[in-house]
Amino acid sequence: MLIKVLEYVFLGLIQGFTEPIPISSSGHLLIFKKLFNFDMLNDINFEIIVNFGSFLAIFFLYRKEIFQIIKDFFSYFKTKDDKYKENYKYAWLIVIGTIPAGLLGIFLKDKIDLLSDNVKLVGFALIITAIALFLIKDFKGKKDKSQITILDSIIIGLFQAVALFPGISRSGATIVGGMSTDLKRQTAVNYSFMLYLPISVATLILGVKDLFATPNLSSLMLPYFLGMIASAVLTYFSAKWFINIMKKGKLIYFSIYCMIVGILVILFLK
Repeated sequence: MLIKVLEYVFLGLIQGFTEPIPISSSGHLLIFKKLFNFDMLNDINFEIIVNFGSFLAIFFLYRKEIFQIIKDFFSYFKTKDDKYKENYKYAWLIVIGTIPAGLLGIFLKDKIDLLSDNVKLVGFALIITAIALFLIKDFKGKKDKSQITILDSIIIGLFQAVALFPGISRSGATIVGGMSTDLKRQTAVNYSFMLYLPISVATLILGVKDLFATPNLSSLMLPYFLGMIASAVLTYFSAKWFINIMKKGKLIYFSIYCMIVGILVILFLK
C-alpha cells in the first residue's frame, strides 16, 4: 500500500509541476508511467483527480480576479453600468474560448482516449509544441484584456481544443494562440489559465460517474487524495514561477526542453 501511495504522490507532483507550464502534463504523466512501469497506467480516474488538484491551485491563485469577474458580470447584467462592462465581456470571452475544446471533448472523447497511452505520439506532439513555442518566443503583443475580441477567443479556443490530443500542452497551445492574436504576454497567460478552469470542471463532472463506479475505490481513496494534494501544492508554485517567466519572455527554454524530450521519447520509449 505504501508503494502505491508513493507512486500516486509522485505522479501528483509531476502533474502539479507540468500542468501550468507549456510541456504537457498528460504527456509527462504517460512518460513517467512508462519509465517506471507504474501499475496505474490506464487509471483515467487518477488523472481526473490530480487535474482537479491543479484546478484548485489555479482557482486559488486567481481567486480575487475570478470573484471580481463574477461580481461584475452580474452587476452589469443588472445595471448596465459601463464600469462593469469589461469583466462582463471577459466572462463571455472565457465561455466562448471554452466551447471548441468542450465540443471536441464531447464528440471525440472515445477516439482521443484510444490515443492516450501512445507514448510515441506524445513524443511527436512534444516536438510540435517545441516548434510552436519557438515560433512565438519573441512575440510581445499589444492587446490587453479589454482588447480581446470574439475572434481572438475563438482562435485561442481552437488551439486549446487541439491540446486535447496527448502530448500537446494545453497551456502552451493557448499561449501560442494568444500570442498569435497579438495579446501581451501577461494577458495571454492570464487568459490561458482562465480557460483552464471551466475545462477542468467539465472534465471532473464527466468523470464522476466512472470514478464512483470504480470497484476498488475505497482502497484508492488515500492515494487519490494525497496525489490531488501534491498536485495542488506544486501547481500553485509552478504557476507563479511560470507567470514570472512569461514576463521575461523566456519561452525558448520550454521549446528546447520539449524538443529534447520529444526526440528521446521517440527513440527510446515504446
